[in-house]
Amino acid sequence: MSVTQSSQMVEQQFFKVIQDRRSVRYFNTEVSISREEMKEILQYATLAPSGANLQPWRFLVIDSQELKQKLLPIANNQQQVIEASAVIAVLGDLEGYTLAEKIYGMAVEAGYMPEEIATSFVQRYHRLFESLPPENVLQKVFIDSGLVSMQLMLVARAKGYDTVPMGGFDQTKFVEAFKIPTRYVPVMLIAIGKAAKSGHRTVRLPIEGVAFFNELPKA
Repeated sequence: MSVTQSSQMVEQQFFKVIQDRRSVRYFNTEVSISREEMKEILQYATLAPSGANLQPWRFLVIDSQELKQKLLPIANNQQQVIEASAVIAVLGDLEGYTLAEKIYGMAVEAGYMPEEIATSFVQRYHRLFESLPPENVLQKVFIDSGLVSMQLMLVARAKGYDTVPMGGFDQTKFVEAFKIPTRYVPVMLIAIGKAAKSGHRTVRLPIEGVAFFNELPKA
């Protein structure tokens, strides 16, 4: 197989994952995902980009049936909560920047950057985040958490699992019920497992209606 053929095959496999991913709301209750495999899925998901590589995403994996039942009314009684193998609560860490020293220290140990550069980055981002209004920090955390969430769903599909992202849940009750510390903000819930019923096919707006070059059309 030539390099070109190999590249085309990888490309086709990647596009198939994207095209096959659909939001699934009916899951096979007999399927479970081992914690080892769940960690692998999450590990690949965290290869998503993040601002300054601060990785302010955290995951609360709810795989206990008792806790899924507890979550059910909080998530507006969406049946996938109890049918899925697990529900992953994606949380944004508003104090994620405090791990800058650890993150950049790891980069130094890996040989990815000189120590003096790492030290300057740590100081820079501490000053930046400590001076930002809370709403700006929240926005940054939501952007990064959205990136990792999409990557998580694609990784799951590549491994043969199905997902559905859920924004329809009571965040206040979720925080109370699962004792979420104030430094974390719930971003979304993602149910994951094997589909018992395929997700609906959907349509997308034509690219000409959503993508423009150099300037937006006049309203």
